[in-house]
Amino acid sequence: MAPTGGGLARWGLSAAQSAAAAAALAFLARPPAGDGPGRFLLWAVTGAGKTEMIFPLLQHTLDRGGRALVATPRRDVVLELAPRLAKAFPDTSLATLYGGSDERWKDAQLTLATTHQLMRFYQGFDLVIIDELDAFPYHNDPMLAHAAASSCKPDGNFVYLSATPPARLQREAAQGKLTHAKVPVRFHRHPLPVPRLIKMVTVAECIRKRNLPSALKSNIQISLKRDAQVFVFVTRIAQIEAFVNLMRHTFPGIHIEGTSSQDPDRASKVTAFRERTIRLLVTTTILERGVTIPRSDVFILDANNSLFDEASLVQMAGRAGRSMDDPAGRVVFASSRRTRSQVRAVAQIRKMNTIARRKGYLHPPSQT
Repeated sequence: MAPTGGGLARWGLSAAQSAAAAAALAFLARPPAGDGPGRFLLWAVTGAGKTEMIFPLLQHTLDRGGRALVATPRRDVVLELAPRLAKAFPDTSLATLYGGSDERWKDAQLTLATTHQLMRFYQGFDLVIIDELDAFPYHNDPMLAHAAASSCKPDGNFVYLSATPPARLQREAAQGKLTHAKVPVRFHRHPLPVPRLIKMVTVAECIRKRNLPSALKSNIQISLKRDAQVFVFVTRIAQIEAFVNLMRHTFPGIHIEGTSSQDPDRASKVTAFRERTIRLLVTTTILERGVTIPRSDVFILDANNSLFDEASLVQMAGRAGRSMDDPAGRVVFASSRRTRSQVRAVAQIRKMNTIARRKGYLHPPSQT
């Protein structure tokens, strides 16, 4: 039974989301090729609304009596998605699995799990949706990659979700070896903010000299003046405390904090940042994804550091311009030299904007 547009109508998707979901549904409806599970890549920009797009795919599988799995790397995403899935599919049995959950042996039509839980399943699902394919912990973990690959039935399908697919999958998509759909625009139909590159000395040198370069200082001043929330990303946890002190000295009267994976108060600081009690937050890649702060600008320092690859730069840049009332946002890559990762990250963002414009997904220029 081929999918129809009617199956999409109930989900309230945008034109860009609908086109991608329809392409994925057509892929799920095709006869199995007989050479193992099918693979489909949903390449959606940060803030495109990936979760809404998987609902019709889950519906398609459940309507045919199949079992579906949604796997995501982070426990907090599992906890956030669980009530949304329960509301979207009220008559479907749902198991939510993560370290410490009490539903570990529950048999359900729909399973939501952290990726580490995939080791429990062998060829158990007709549809396996892998969220944030490029993220830790699949990245460089062969055992988890194998567990993910083994969780799907031989005649089932994988759907990969990512804003920044690994280079291998990007190549396969470009060569026509991997069926895919791109969602090049956010729900608010404004273009993604394109990063500006500014030259500056290293963070280590700023700390040593106890001085911020004027180019960085003036750009942060512009963001504070326009009443934005300011993310400042650095590469090393060890630098955060000293850099926060330098920032406080440079911008007196502004509430500035720092946080990292080792900070027990991280959750409360992110909440205070979202509520605008904290105005500037110095952090690491721990906040590069999964955090949405209205009206925020992003500064990535030491952007030439090898820790910040293309995917990481795109994800961090993706914190800006997400809200309807401030869709432009500002993104700055600050570094002593330009690197391939920076150039490619900017090119990827520009390319998505070009596709969105060409397909008519963006608001007319007079409204942007």
